[in-house]
Amino acid sequence: VLSRAMAALGAYRCIECNGEATELYRDYQRGVLRISICKSCQKPVDKYIEYDPVIILINAVLCKAQAYRHILFNTKINIHGKLCIFCLLCEAYLRWLQLQDSSQNTDPDDLIRYAKEWDFYRMFGIASLEQTSFFIGIFITLWWMTPEMLKKKSDFILLLKALLLSTYGKLLLIPAVIWEHDYTPLCLAFIKVFVLISNSQAIRVTLNLNRILPWFAIFFGLILENGVVFLFQKMGWDV
Repeated sequence: VLSRAMAALGAYRCIECNGEATELYRDYQRGVLRISICKSCQKPVDKYIEYDPVIILINAVLCKAQAYRHILFNTKINIHGKLCIFCLLCEAYLRWLQLQDSSQNTDPDDLIRYAKEWDFYRMFGIASLEQTSFFIGIFITLWWMTPEMLKKKSDFILLLKALLLSTYGKLLLIPAVIWEHDYTPLCLAFIKVFVLISNSQAIRVTLNLNRILPWFAIFFGLILENGVVFLFQKMGWDV
């Protein structure tokens, strides 16, 4: 029923040209399926519907626009909220761990005590505020530069979902900390760059923009985020 309703609204997108499509495939029953062809570019609307999820994930990691369109427009993934919370927990854990570096006590029993400390929850709150300010900076810039792209509430929701999903790179913070070595700071810097590239691709695919405007919005978002960090530092907080 849901698929028919989406088809009636033309809610699917061609992963190649971003054109609207009424269906992804046609079911001829008895296991016979035929992938729909886009009327604009004459290519399959969504070739990923017959791909293994691992292949789709690899293409998403490579920041391919086709994979992003498949995930955002042609699937019903509703894990963006949980993914956001988990990524913030990873970032808060990393910051909390850095605060504990000054402690010389390595007794495993202290891990339970450390887990109860409010420093971790404070780091989680700071990370949440920083990410919120980053997103606000992006929304303000895009709304100012391309107001026609963000006319409806659904446009804002779709862009927010895309941004939340594109922060999945922060999950790499945990293995980077677990496998600690001399190049950990460099790894963390690469993770930050990867997340920003993913954010840029998500904005570009969602709003069908060129490559320059998403980076301009991200730049303004980083300015606002760093402003929040500076404010916390002026208050004497460790961030």
